[in-house]
Amino acid sequence: MNKDYQLGLLYLAHLLISADGIIDEKEEAALMRIKTKETISDAVFREFSNNVNSLKEKEIYQQGIESLNKCTDAEKLNAFVHLYKMSEVDGTVHVKEVRLLLYSVKLASIEFNDVVEKAKAIHY
Repeated sequence: MNKDYQLGLLYLAHLLISADGIIDEKEEAALMRIKTKETISDAVFREFSNNVNSLKEKEIYQQGIESLNKCTDAEKLNAFVHLYKMSEVDGTVHVKEVRLLLYSVKLASIEFNDVVEKAKAIHY
């Protein structure tokens, strides 16, 4: 699997789950499901964890977008479907999560409606 895809997804997922100021255990579990589903190695996950602990929020965001913009449109769409589904996992969608998703989708040149349509078909 593409390391840029994996890191971009992880960085933006981290920002999404921490957007409301509370990292819920359901959100952490969803992050681990993504790690498994996308076959993200322990080494890549450690790299992500180390970077997240040493970078500011803006830098994490920039890394995430830069990484995803190196990916194919299909990979970008898949990443945003994960993020969209993840925004719902704790039972509430915070306004900061919505802003993050909408702004990120725009920067990645992906149609939000495509994300929503593909997400409808997936059980998380």
